[in-house]
Amino acid sequence: MPGFLNATLAFLRNTWRGLTSMRTALVLLFLLALAALPGALIPQRSLNQSEVDRYFRDYPNLAPILDKLGAFEVFSSVWFASIYVLLFISLIGCLLPRCWEYYKQWRSKPVRTPRNLGRMPHYEQATLDASVDEVMTSARKRLRGWRMVEREEADGALSISAERGFLREIGNLVFHFALVGMLIGVAGGKLYGYEGQVIVVADGSEFCNSGTYNYDSFRAGLTVDGTQLNPFCVRLNDFEVKYQPTGQVESYRVDMQYQAGGDLDTNTWQPYLLQVNHPLRIVGDRVYLSGNGYAPKFTVTFPDGQQRTGLIQWQPVSIQTMLSQGATKFDPPGVQDEAQRRQSQLAITGLFAPTATFDGKVLSSGFPDLLDPAVAVDVLRGDLGLDSGRGQSIFSVDQSMVDQGRLKRVARQNLRPGEEIRLDDGTRVHFDGVERWANLQVSHDPFQPWVLGFAIAIIFGIGTSLTIKRRRVWVRAVPSPEPDDSRSARTVVEVGGLARTDQAGYGEEFTRLTADLLGTGVDHSPQSRAVAGSARERKS
Repeated sequence: MPGFLNATLAFLRNTWRGLTSMRTALVLLFLLALAALPGALIPQRSLNQSEVDRYFRDYPNLAPILDKLGAFEVFSSVWFASIYVLLFISLIGCLLPRCWEYYKQWRSKPVRTPRNLGRMPHYEQATLDASVDEVMTSARKRLRGWRMVEREEADGALSISAERGFLREIGNLVFHFALVGMLIGVAGGKLYGYEGQVIVVADGSEFCNSGTYNYDSFRAGLTVDGTQLNPFCVRLNDFEVKYQPTGQVESYRVDMQYQAGGDLDTNTWQPYLLQVNHPLRIVGDRVYLSGNGYAPKFTVTFPDGQQRTGLIQWQPVSIQTMLSQGATKFDPPGVQDEAQRRQSQLAITGLFAPTATFDGKVLSSGFPDLLDPAVAVDVLRGDLGLDSGRGQSIFSVDQSMVDQGRLKRVARQNLRPGEEIRLDDGTRVHFDGVERWANLQVSHDPFQPWVLGFAIAIIFGIGTSLTIKRRRVWVRAVPSPEPDDSRSARTVVEVGGLARTDQAGYGEEFTRLTADLLGTGVDHSPQSRAVAGSARERKS
């Protein structure tokens, strides 16, 4: 039993050491980037379910296999979360020992001056017409800002050990801790954030963030149930799009109003001009403009004289020309009998062109702006299947109802604003005009400021780590043993340098430093030049 316990402890200890090694952290970071590739190349259910459905239709054999592997839900899959958690643990395990090591280095004094400075990668020696104390005083002034310690050696020589560049390791630690913080921030956003999409017609229509039922699509974090959304309302008054002559969009501008907080109680509206990349920031949420399109307006006058007006968005099928398709559906008014009501429902389906062009009788669009709007519509009458209990797209009718003969086409015609169709029972379908609609994206991520702060810290940390170099310098001063007839003291000065990380750029700094220390007092005698030359030979 003790042997089994010792083996288990050894296994756990070795596993922990392997997991918290820097090599493992780098491998996991690479695996995380590699695992994110399917999320960028394959459509994701959380972003676009329709694209996922299309992928299943285009690749009926491959798609089920990818689905079992979680390729359509990469960022919520078990294997992606496992890599994420392991990377997080590995980074923490790497950083804590490094922090302790750095603390010990920071508390310790610079190492003693090596006995033979001539073996250092950078080395200079000269004899100065100054005393040892004067040389040391000058060296202390020149090395101000370095971590220094002055020592007296056994042979009576005085030396200074100095080092610089400790911020390099701080930058390295800041980079890795900020990376951990960013991982936490991203995970927190997935837990406590939400994102919703809603289409609002720009004719004074309103949207209020009072519940998930107001959204066309809603993606909630794991802790969000949709009952405590930040309350606010927006009203879209106008939507202006400017196009270049080529049809390319020049600008989007949404004239809107909003209210939040106390404005909701007083029904006070504040103006705002919503543009792309300029979201409305309100009560912790952000409202983005993410799309637009057209909503044809139809008025149906039934045989008894009652009217119903339909204004609903149609889906663009061509971003370049804004040719759109859709379906506007109507229930007959005043019909109490359920069977009769189902037999007399109406749907207006077809194409809308903001600038109409015709290839024969086929409607198309030649420009995305409203220069010559027109619709090519089919009027269907019968059972729309709205009460069948199945979900139904707002952009189309249930094709199964058409196939079963329960929904039949009763008219087909091209219309411009102001024109109408008269059906066989006297019903009139009038094309009133068109309005623009805007697709708004509401995002809530309480960790976004933290992610931004950590991203800035990452840039600062890696910049500091790459630009600052760890380097050491030693200065030794010994009274000159050479006979001198003058009364002035002479001192042999040795200066050695070592770059702890890499030597790029340190040679120039060392040259400037030695020039300041040895400067005008350098002895140019043959003996001194011979000593310096011998030192350079040893260095090479």
